[in-house]
Amino acid sequence: SNKMDLLHSNGVLIIQHLQRDYRAYQDFLNFMSHVGDPRNIFSIYFPLWFQLNQVVGTKMIWVAVIGDWFNLIFKWILFGHRPYWWVQETMIYPNQSSPCLEQFPITCETGPGSPSGHAMGSSCVWYVMVTAALSYTVRWKDKSAVTLHRLTWSFLWSIFWIIQISVCISRVFIATHFPHQVILGVFAGILVAEAFEHTPAIQTASLRTYIKTNLFLFIFALGFYLALKLLDIDLLWSVPKAKKWCANPDWINIDTTPFAGLVRNLGALFGLGLGINSEMFITSCKGKNSCKISFRVLCIAASLATLQLCNSVKIPTHTEYLFYILSFCKSAAMPLTVVALVPYCVHSLMRTTEKKLN
Repeated sequence: SNKMDLLHSNGVLIIQHLQRDYRAYQDFLNFMSHVGDPRNIFSIYFPLWFQLNQVVGTKMIWVAVIGDWFNLIFKWILFGHRPYWWVQETMIYPNQSSPCLEQFPITCETGPGSPSGHAMGSSCVWYVMVTAALSYTVRWKDKSAVTLHRLTWSFLWSIFWIIQISVCISRVFIATHFPHQVILGVFAGILVAEAFEHTPAIQTASLRTYIKTNLFLFIFALGFYLALKLLDIDLLWSVPKAKKWCANPDWINIDTTPFAGLVRNLGALFGLGLGINSEMFITSCKGKNSCKISFRVLCIAASLATLQLCNSVKIPTHTEYLFYILSFCKSAAMPLTVVALVPYCVHSLMRTTEKKLN
């Protein structure tokens, strides 16, 4: 406990230093925090990559969902505090002179703090993207191509670490995480992504496999929660702390609660399985048009536009259970749209155009 308090107090000093000396970079750091938001995986990264390479896109969803599930379990096990409420409740500062940490609209996360979900989600998805990009260059055999591969390798991994460090600094800057929590998140995300580099079975998974995986993830998480609740251990202990110490009640968002993330991820995985095993996907993405650049570009543009419209639809939060149900449906609709609905519509449009030209 004393060692953890020392780690936290040193983390607070780092946060104060960042908030004092990096004020000019506030907008950039807030932006990088949004870049690391796991929800971007489903609405930006996945639509781009799935239309370019279905293997990479599929792997990205699996890595994001399983990674975020492990993040939830780790959060429940580690009981990590967040800086913005820890400084208000700790007794290690003399005369109750707790440090003043500034809060921002994205500070008031309600789940436990360790490991960082943003850092973990960002590292796992960027690891997938970098390794996928490098898999194209590793096949080059001649001497000049090998040199180009090495340069590309250095460049892409440099970009990877720049993004991860920026996301980590941003999460510490806004007083949502301590430094050790974001570091743990980055390396945990890399481990999950690397594990899926050696799991090719996900590419041929049936809808039944997707459903079984969803049920296992949900039942295990719910069972773990209920088992500890029977032992009088409240795994939602962080929610009242967030509500108590957040500077602005309007910054508290139900979408940041532990079960909200679980439901969102289960919905995304179910939607992917439904889409990949649908007739629309087989007709459009396995047909002759799927190899055309114009088909892929149209699918990317239409998918991104449709998902942005989908994100603009706000789910009512007045009833918690209704929110979870609608969140699951909305999350399932996003990969289903990218995988099946949009490609099928684009395929039908191109086929109709070809018939008219003939």
